[in-house]
Amino acid sequence: MNRKKALVVFSGGQDSTTCMFHAMAHYDEVELVTFNYGQRHSKEIEVAKSIAEEQGLKHHILDMSLLGQLSPNALTAHDMEITKEADEEMPNTFVPARNMLFLSFATALGYQIGAGTVITGVCETDYSGYPDCRDIFVKSMNVTANLAMDSNFVIETPLMWLDKKETWAMADDYGKLEYVREKTLTCYEGVIGDGCGECPACRLRNEGLNAYLNERD
Repeated sequence: MNRKKALVVFSGGQDSTTCMFHAMAHYDEVELVTFNYGQRHSKEIEVAKSIAEEQGLKHHILDMSLLGQLSPNALTAHDMEITKEADEEMPNTFVPARNMLFLSFATALGYQIGAGTVITGVCETDYSGYPDCRDIFVKSMNVTANLAMDSNFVIETPLMWLDKKETWAMADDYGKLEYVREKTLTCYEGVIGDGCGECPACRLRNEGLNAYLNERD
């Protein structure tokens, strides 16, 4: 495996785009992989394609539409309202096993292209309680994938212990804050950039941005 080559799990959102710039700063070769799982907005795939093209990076798009068949959730059932009821353990945007499947396919692709590192933007600090964003899960997945392929690659999580303010700071450190702010799609309603401002993803993103800008200025 080539320790100088990284494969980034890439959605075209704030976190994965920040991870992309992190990879470009630290690795000689970078490729991207995006999963088409019937997500709420096909625009997410278009944004990922556009960013990959602008950055001159090889971009793999894998069909994961089977995720929508496993359980109803607000990210794949487009007519379902995004909610989190007070008595719910998990928001209805949770897609069971999504990151397990994504990392399984990403590591398999990494094996094929000779990438010694697979980078994913999951984090345990600012998240919606998804169990497959936890550090312990990623570490266990790293061990399992290496055993399954008799390999020795690393799943890297640059954002694992960062909150959204600190993630914006990282983008700024790479000189890419405005790029990430203007070009990425995080919004559940499909609005590029600062988003709709109302959905949970937008509120988390914008609160972090405002906190960082206030601290920086």
